Amino acid sequence: MSIDQTSAEISGLPNAQPEIAAPEVAAPPNAFNFARHLLEINAGRPDKAAFVDDAGAINYGELETRVRRAASGLRALGIRREERVLVLMQDCTDWPVALLGAMYAGLVPVAVNTLLTADDYAYMLEHSRAQAALVSGALLPALTAGMTKSDHEITKVIVSRPVAPLHPAEIDMEAFLQGNAPLHKAAATGADDPAFWLYSSGSTGRPKGTVHSHANPYWTAELYGKGVLGLQESDVCFSAAKLFFAYGLGNALTFPMSVGATTILMPERPTPEATFLRLTGGIGGLKPTVFYGAPTGFAGMLAHPGLPAREATALRLVSSAGEALPSEIGERFFRHFGVDIVDGIGSTEMLHSFRSNLPHKVRYGTTGWPVPGYAIDLRGEDGGPVPDGEPGDLYIQGPSAALMYWGNREKTRETFQGGWTKSGDKYVRNADGSYTYSGRSDDMLKVSGIYVSPFEVEATLVQHSSVLEAAVIGTPDAQGLTKTKAYVVLKPGAQVDEAALKAFVKERLAPYKYPRVIEFITELPKTATGKIQRFKLRERSAAQDD
Repeated sequence: MSIDQTSAEISGLPNAQPEIAAPEVAAPPNAFNFARHLLEINAGRPDKAAFVDDAGAINYGELETRVRRAASGLRALGIRREERVLVLMQDCTDWPVALLGAMYAGLVPVAVNTLLTADDYAYMLEHSRAQAALVSGALLPALTAGMTKSDHEITKVIVSRPVAPLHPAEIDMEAFLQGNAPLHKAAATGADDPAFWLYSSGSTGRPKGTVHSHANPYWTAELYGKGVLGLQESDVCFSAAKLFFAYGLGNALTFPMSVGATTILMPERPTPEATFLRLTGGIGGLKPTVFYGAPTGFAGMLAHPGLPAREATALRLVSSAGEALPSEIGERFFRHFGVDIVDGIGSTEMLHSFRSNLPHKVRYGTTGWPVPGYAIDLRGEDGGPVPDGEPGDLYIQGPSAALMYWGNREKTRETFQGGWTKSGDKYVRNADGSYTYSGRSDDMLKVSGIYVSPFEVEATLVQHSSVLEAAVIGTPDAQGLTKTKAYVVLKPGAQVDEAALKAFVKERLAPYKYPRVIEFITELPKTATGKIQRFKLRERSAAQDD
């Protein structure tokens, strides 16, 4: 079977209008190991740089050898097929070795956020029952603290780039790789076998262990990396989103490796300064041709006095995901760099983008059209279809959907429904077949009996020249009715008062949508992947009312 149908044909939806032809993509065979697949694709370019970080580069030939050594070493530690291994590493050339080495051996790597607490790591160790951990030296103290708090004992810890002398039970990753011969043959995994886990961001509770198959990254690379973004072997890719994030994993590993491109990896946080250093060739002289960012990062870049000139970069393609991109940010970015931001939407559950603008067709303020191979459905509160222009709950159908949430049958059944994945987002379908974000389903507001999209109000607020970021929530008034409240972060040195911002919004939106209260704060609460945690703002507002 091949993915050669339009979204409309897949879903039976009469309104779905594909914007690009569906690609002819053959399904992977039943016997399929994704790590082996990537290595075989690049076997003919052993001297081509695969990954570059602050310490140096690794070419495709070296990468294959190290992946197979890692696979052999993990097997030698007694870890068996489908057992989990934790990957807690900063983005560096050892990261793809760890992930792909485990997958090559038939193990299941669990890639986790590098910015969490010891309590979080204790939970993830217990939940995944990981039999080993591969960890960056700089993150070893956090993992050790998590192991101390965890009831699940883990004795095999492999440390990448140690920053302090190791204990006898800890293994230096370089010595580990050099001490094991390359595994001669990849594990005979199946396309539907568990390949790796990613934890959801946990913006509303405990993160969920999302289990993906060996086939899932194949589909995202073929349908989106190649089919929509059109990545090429000559590209140099750089992702501000980290590899532990579903968006970053595609951006910086599976997509570029699927075409033999080169990726720049950055271990530190994607501050504007760190991002500018990479965009202008400050690491190894390489200038990215493809940059993957997120709305918060783009806003910070554009507000920074060190923003590089267009001529200092080599960008041909820029991508955004994580949260919906305000049109004002996309338009300002284009005016400065001469490159559009291709905004799309994906999720941990779907692994990467299932709807997107196109490099040759961008409609700012929307997340574009269905990616060929995926179907989109908007449903009302009664489960029925909603007309164009009305918000509905977003459901997705496509070949990269996760297998399950590990150990959470209730949430699995709630999210994965008969071939459809419930996203938890609300969207509006426009007359041209594009979709506009309205907000998370549990963040939507009803004011005077009419739905108000927090994102629409936020996107209007950031159009003001003094506003860097904004987040909108609902708060009850004295009569118990819902009113909108905005939390606003101003640009450095900027000033504007509440009355002026309210008037600014009233001029641009229907009167009932303007925020009744505006509170200025220095920073919005966010997940480690940059998503605004509105539930924390609701808690803050409730505490203030008390």
